[in-house]
Amino acid sequence: MARVTKLINAFGKMAGWNSVTMNLFGRDVEGIVELSYDDTVEKEHMYGAGKMPIGVGEGNYAANCGLKLYKEEVVAIQDSIRGTGKRLQDLPPTDIVVVYEYEGRLVTDIIRNFQIVKIGKGVKQNDKTVDQTVECICSHIDWNV
Repeated sequence: MARVTKLINAFGKMAGWNSVTMNLFGRDVEGIVELSYDDTVEKEHMYGAGKMPIGVGEGNYAANCGLKLYKEEVVAIQDSIRGTGKRLQDLPPTDIVVVYEYEGRLVTDIIRNFQIVKIGKGVKQNDKTVDQTVECICSHIDWNV
């Protein structure tokens, strides 16, 4: 009988926060605390005769993204765009390039037509940093391009 060996370290060094690079408005973002993005397609079973589905109906596509940045990063982004007093919400749509590097391999996702909708901050006693939550929209995500 053949002996089966289970490989404990099947994936090698895993991608983690320290392997992520994000480029926004032409600059690599360093003061980022959190990045999230996802996309969905509405799908539901379609029924006809009998109790089992006879097909799947497909609806709209939706993509979401969100950021949390340090105040210093927000200022650096504002400084990188021309003109003082410009609101980040007034900037034209741009793409965010997110690169994951591990084991000598690069995996790139592109968040398309990113726009900032709302930016806010809060600070309280004994905070060591000032984080700013950035609400945004995007049209779609290109995965692993």
